[in-house]
Parts: sequence; C-alpha cells; structure tokens
Amino acid sequence: MTETPAQPGDLIGPVIRDLTRRSNHDVTRWLRQVDRLRGCTDPIRLTGESTTLHGTTGELLHTYTTRDEPHGQLLIRCGNRRASRCPACAETYRQDTFHLIRAGLLGGTKGVPEIVRTHPKVLATLTAPSFGPVHRGPDKNGTTHLCHPRRTGPSCFTRHQKGDPTIGQPLDPDTYDYTAHVLWNAHAAALWHRFTVYLRQHLAAATGLTRKEFARTTRLSFAKVAEYQARGVVHFHAVIRLDGRNDDTLTTPPAWATLDLLTTAIESAAKAVHLPAPETGHPLTWGTIDTRPIQSAGPDDNALSEAAVAGYIAKYATKAAETSGTLDRRVTHHDLTRLHTHGVTDHAARLIRTAWDLGNPETHPHLAPLRLRQWAHMLGFRGHFSTKSRAYSTTLTALRRVRLEYRKAQELQRLPYDPTSTLVLAHWKYAGQGFTPGESALAATINEGGKQHGR
Repeated sequence: MTETPAQPGDLIGPVIRDLTRRSNHDVTRWLRQVDRLRGCTDPIRLTGESTTLHGTTGELLHTYTTRDEPHGQLLIRCGNRRASRCPACAETYRQDTFHLIRAGLLGGTKGVPEIVRTHPKVLATLTAPSFGPVHRGPDKNGTTHLCHPRRTGPSCFTRHQKGDPTIGQPLDPDTYDYTAHVLWNAHAAALWHRFTVYLRQHLAAATGLTRKEFARTTRLSFAKVAEYQARGVVHFHAVIRLDGRNDDTLTTPPAWATLDLLTTAIESAAKAVHLPAPETGHPLTWGTIDTRPIQSAGPDDNALSEAAVAGYIAKYATKAAETSGTLDRRVTHHDLTRLHTHGVTDHAARLIRTAWDLGNPETHPHLAPLRLRQWAHMLGFRGHFSTKSRAYSTTLTALRRVRLEYRKAQELQRLPYDPTSTLVLAHWKYAGQGFTPGESALAATINEGGKQHGR
C-alpha cells in the first residue's frame, strides 16, 4: 500500500507549533517579517546584529540581534528578476523597467528632458537566422497557418494553436544546426555591440558627416531587453532614439535626423554585421529585422504608443531561458543524464548537451572564453537581459534607491530618537535562502489573505 504524499497545507500546523515553540509562544515577529517581504517566495536569510549609538555622547539607543527571531534569522527580499524564481520580486523589476523605458519615451520625468518625446524613435526587433525548420505557431496577429506544408524535406500540415508545446521544436532534429544555434546565443551580446557601432557609422555616412562630426552633434540612445523564442534562441527588442547633443546635454536633434533615416540605417547596419565562428563554417549574422515607429499620435497606423512599448518591453524583462523549455539554474555533469526528469524538452536538452560539449576545454580550447558549460542552462547566452545606453533615461539602481529611501524615511519617522545624529554598528552574515516547505505554505496563505483584503 503506497502512502499519500504530504500536501503543503498539511505542513502548516507543524510549522506554527515549531514557530510558537521557538518564539516563546509569540509568532508575531515571524508574521511581521513575512509581511515586510511583500510576497517574496525565496527570501534571503541573514544572521547578525546591529547597535545604534548617539553620535556625540555615545549613549546606547537601540540594539537588535537575530537571536531574538523565531529561527534566529532575519528574512529579506531576494530581489530576483525571474518570474520563475520569485513572482513578487520579478513584478517589482518589471515595474521598474516599465518606468525606465517610459521615461526615455515621454521625457519630463526621472531626469529626462521633455524634448525627447519629439525625437525620432523606433521599436526595433532583431532576431537570429534560421538553424533549421521548426514548428510554427500563430503569427503576431494570432492567425494560425499550416506549419510547414512542403513537398520536399521535413513537412508539417498542422495548424498549431498558441500554447502548443510542439511550437519551436525542430521538424528534423538530426539536420538541425545545434552548434550554430548555441554559438549564436553565445555571441548575441557581441552581435548587438557590433550593431550599435555600425549603426552610428551608417547614420554618419547617410548624412555626409565624419564619425567625429556625427558624435559631436548627435547621440544614439537605446534601451533593450533580450527574449527567448520558443526555439530557444535569443532575440532583442530595443527602443532606439536619435538625440541632439551639446557636450553632455541632450538637445533637439539636427533637421536631417529623421525617422526614415533612422529606420533605414538600422536595417543596413544590422545586415552588415558579421562575426566569425570557425566551428560553423560560416559567419554569425542577424536574421529578420523589424522596425516600427513610436509616436504619441499621428496618422501612421503602424506606429506604437509610448505606453504600449514600455509595457511590451517590460513584460519580457522578467523572463529567461526557462520559457523555452530549459532549466532556470546551472547544470552539472550529473544533470546531463536526467534532464527530462526536470521537464526539459528534447530540443532544449540537445542544446544543453551541445553547449556542454563545446565548452570542453580539451577539445575546444579556443571557445573557453565563452564559458559554455557555465551557461549551458541558458543555451549559451551569457549577456545581460536588460541594458541601456547612458543617456537614454534613469537607471534601475536609481529607481531602487528612491524606493529604498522612501521606505527608510517611513521607518525613521517611527523612531523615538533623531536618526541624523546616530552611529549604527552592524555585522551581518549570509545564512541561506528560501522558506522550508511548511513556511512556504504558511507564507502563501498569509499573502493570499493580504491580497483579498487589499494589502
């Protein structure tokens, strides 16, 4: 007779009894810690203490030690941007990204001048080339088509609906170029950097300026996020804007800096990018390039609004490779033999193994700088998911600092002493991360109750 596995709810009672015992029959402090986490599901655990002294007299004003906590630890938010790891912290990251993108589109906020709203700007999407035919899903309008109705070669006459796990999987895995796929992901950040260099050069050439003259009068600003397609390859969504410049001050761009000029230069610069990849026998290039104008209002039906673009880009800032059927953590040699037990698709498993094999320093020493084994779970990609040029808008760090200072000011208002004349001595040590299964179930119940009551 097999035993029924314990459900998360069955663990709540024992956890409450344990917390009650450890906290001398008062679990209020643990409940307050969970409330301060604001829904974080994978908190960082710290041990340590802090002492607050009067800055002039040396009088002891306050002491705190984690030994007084129910488990002897302080819980703080993990701050992970991945929705697969922590939905609550990822939502904060998504909102910060939204405001960062939106500030660079509208201006007049977060230190960005209002004039940028009238500057030429587009939403550009740069994708990878084909490494072999894969099953296709609905197009961007939601219309389904026959997948691959070929007379010769691999074919598929199915109309795949959204959410079909077959979408993105190769029609013929044996002829799919897994090596080129992994190396393209590994060089994606370099391809983007080369593209931005070429874009400045093509803009300068189109206007008859030297590169130095162009750099003195015009600035190229951008913000981008990386997204994994269903086939497991990275592509970039980027807001690209043309600004005028006077030293380090943003100004109205020159009259020749038009939307058509920017769009044409983006397409020509992307097509000119070629990076050598000896393993593949041919250079790495971009695939499809799509550009759409961003306008506040106007007759162009193809134009996008600022709010729509900010929301669109922020949506992808919290996703990573796990959306294409791979893992959200690094793999070991032992993992290679049991990838399917972790829910990894056949296609993603072959990509992971390909990255692992290419990362062998004995057989592929020239690829060692790519650290492919370290990034095998990312299918070779090792770049940042969200980047921007310096002058595009504010930074995520600045947004976090404002939020931190706001909450700190709220806390300081509750103190019985003047915090401006104090000295704080503290020592903290990392003690682990995450809830126990029982704590996780209890915290989820508390957070769900808070949502229902509008907290």
